[in-house]
Amino acid sequence: MTIDQFNFAGKKAIVRVDFNVPLNDKGEVTDDTRIRGALPTLKKILKDGGAVIMMSHMGKPKGKVKPELSLEQIVKNVSKALGVDVKFAKDCANAEKEAASLQMGEALLLENLRFYAEEEGKPVGVEKGTSEYDVAKSEMKTRQADFAKKLASYADVYVNDAFGTAHRKHASTAVIADYFDNDSKMLGYLMEKEVSAIDSVLKNAQHPFTAIIGGSKVSSKLGVIKNLLDKVDNLIIGGGMGYTFIKAQGGKIGKSLHEDDLMPEALNVMKAAKEKGVNLSLSVATVCGKDFSNDTERKVFPINEIPDEWEGMDASEESLKIWKDFILNSKTILWNGPVGVFELENFAHGTGEIAKYVAQATQDNGAFSLVGGGDSVAAVNKFGLADKVSYVSTGGGAMLEAIEGKTLPGVAAIKG
Repeated sequence: MTIDQFNFAGKKAIVRVDFNVPLNDKGEVTDDTRIRGALPTLKKILKDGGAVIMMSHMGKPKGKVKPELSLEQIVKNVSKALGVDVKFAKDCANAEKEAASLQMGEALLLENLRFYAEEEGKPVGVEKGTSEYDVAKSEMKTRQADFAKKLASYADVYVNDAFGTAHRKHASTAVIADYFDNDSKMLGYLMEKEVSAIDSVLKNAQHPFTAIIGGSKVSSKLGVIKNLLDKVDNLIIGGGMGYTFIKAQGGKIGKSLHEDDLMPEALNVMKAAKEKGVNLSLSVATVCGKDFSNDTERKVFPINEIPDEWEGMDASEESLKIWKDFILNSKTILWNGPVGVFELENFAHGTGEIAKYVAQATQDNGAFSLVGGGDSVAAVNKFGLADKVSYVSTGGGAMLEAIEGKTLPGVAAIKG
């Protein structure tokens, strides 16, 4: 069942949204992107003549009630965005009365799901690896199922529209789906778009296909890199993780970020890329700094000849020129992670240029481009290019796990 096929008239729908929005010290929303992202799904339910019950987490309260993480702080923001006076249930696990009294066309927001440990389903206060932990884990599984069943009891239909948590088997993202039949559970519009965008690069990619994988650590993206080797024509590895590859080949990387224990894996990746005919492209020269600060002295060195007192901080023009050719000649582009220390203005140039190349390939050459990961998304937003790429993913961790080839529990619970 898809959301477009379903008529919500006379139905109460419980919707897993991702309202984990940033707040300032006054409890005011500083970026409502995630709230706006859920609007198409929520408005469809209300327009059909249904009622909507929204549930979300905020932060990491780890099973404890923390007022500073209460969703009550965002009720006015959600009301304004949705165009409906949103009601609030102060206890997500005891909201029977609020749910029962909800009329068609009305909206209700439940309190932070993670005020209950049952949402995440992890035993609290027990050391992992002990027999006590195994017992507690088994007990928690039962409690999690009961918690999910209670949430399900509030509504007739379940909609999951929180891609950012789709890689977690939580009560509200996966377990709850067990209490609805196949015709009464579905993905929301945001989830559908995310799944479709990932399928476009993993299952239906047009070639040449270029993946740009950046960021600080090889360890966090090794599975992603390995899975992509069977799919891409070009694999650009930038950012801090590139120095591990250079050192593994005997290069001098100075004080640059690297992971010695991942060097054998880096060599294996390079060998596999060669065997599969993938162009694996590392930076050829790098903009270095003497210290990890914005105003430090800068100098460009060949990437395998960085002096001991310097560290690699950004991609050089020489490297960017090579990568630009790969990107502009591609029909499918996946970008995850910066190619420099993007948070420091003087070392953000490389990441900004990558954003421009991806947008240009999309707009001028008709490439399909998927951008995901905090700094990659920040880059396309910073340069006003978010609407110039094909899709900007809202779920960094979920997107990475999907690209790694893992099944996402939040999707599998509905699609099987």
